[in-house]
Amino acid sequence: MNKIGVIGAGKWGSALAFALSEKNEVSISSRTPRKLKNFVPMQEILKCEYLVVTVPTQQVSSWLKEHFVFDGQKVLVASKGIEASSGRFLNEIYQEYIPDENIAFLSGPSFASEVIKSLPTALVINSKNENLCDEFASFFPSFIKAYTSTDVMGAEISGAYKNVIAIAAGICEGLGLGKNAAASLISRGLVEMQRFGYEYGAREESFIGLSGAGDLFLTASSTMSRNFRVGLGLADAKSQQEILDDLGEVAEGIGTSYALEKIAKEKNLYLPIAKEVYEMLEGKNPQESLRDLLSN
Repeated sequence: MNKIGVIGAGKWGSALAFALSEKNEVSISSRTPRKLKNFVPMQEILKCEYLVVTVPTQQVSSWLKEHFVFDGQKVLVASKGIEASSGRFLNEIYQEYIPDENIAFLSGPSFASEVIKSLPTALVINSKNENLCDEFASFFPSFIKAYTSTDVMGAEISGAYKNVIAIAAGICEGLGLGKNAAASLISRGLVEMQRFGYEYGAREESFIGLSGAGDLFLTASSTMSRNFRVGLGLADAKSQQEILDDLGEVAEGIGTSYALEKIAKEKNLYLPIAKEVYEMLEGKNPQESLRDLLSN
């Protein structure tokens, strides 16, 4: 059996540790000690040949700097998002520490609460190293079908951007705008995500497949999505801090909204939905954002 270390003991890390344990020997760790089965100290888990990292995107830079030492490990990044402070994608952050041939990125529709129940889904392992994709794909359990791709940027952008559209979809639901509006928003969100991706050389297949449309349809249509619940809170005129207090966990779409606003200004990109989500997070009235989206 392969020895796999999962880093990050939240809901997603715990769900992946459970899933991967069907075929592998799995340990789990986090910066904060937890009373979990097979929990080990961080320095011990970093000795595993295979690592699955679920550290939230906005904390990745500090975690790598404080804890990570590369010693040939093969790493699967299972976080999604763009660093708000710098506008850097996860592959850009990790490349300072891990060579391309040793790193892969997980994408696709995957609520932790369903993975922990062994409910079926399909995911994508993305890496510039096709052999590494195949290795990680072979580790997944019988209830998860793992596809492979070399389009790292397509997977990254899809996984990050869909959380922002999910916030917008939650606002749409919270305002009672109806199913027509929701379908219009999600489909235009997919177009906006794809257009943004083309700026970085991402491939169309990633956006119309599991990484893009699949994950977007999931997170933009259910209260099981933290980002969707952020949108519900904004529609209810709650402040960003009130929403985060209610959630009690990370919603990656918030940080990504700020990152997209930064990138859009730097590159002069037209990202109307992402822009309105950012402005609503900054306090803009949702009804005003709706009028602006319909008129522009």
